[in-house]
Amino acid sequence: MAYCTNCGHEISDEAVVCPNCGVPQKKVKATASNDTGSIGWGILGFCIPLVGLILYLVWKDTQPNNAKTAGTGALIGFILNIIGSIIIAANGVPGL
Repeated sequence: MAYCTNCGHEISDEAVVCPNCGVPQKKVKATASNDTGSIGWGILGFCIPLVGLILYLVWKDTQPNNAKTAGTGALIGFILNIIGSIIIAANGVPGL
């Protein structure tokens, strides 16, 4: 059983409106239990930045912690790829 958010009267779990006071009840949105922001998603985003970007875009509303971790890893991986490419281009390819 649930309780009314306005008057505290006991109501059924499926109640949309409190039968005691008539106030509409807001359903608590269940959060994803696997939205931990695990470092594994950051590592995946770092190693494959395109995958990290896609995961960020797909998860940004439903799993914000995982999305942030994957997006951060992708951003860091992309920036380091650019810096590495610039350094290699500036030094030239050895042996040519």
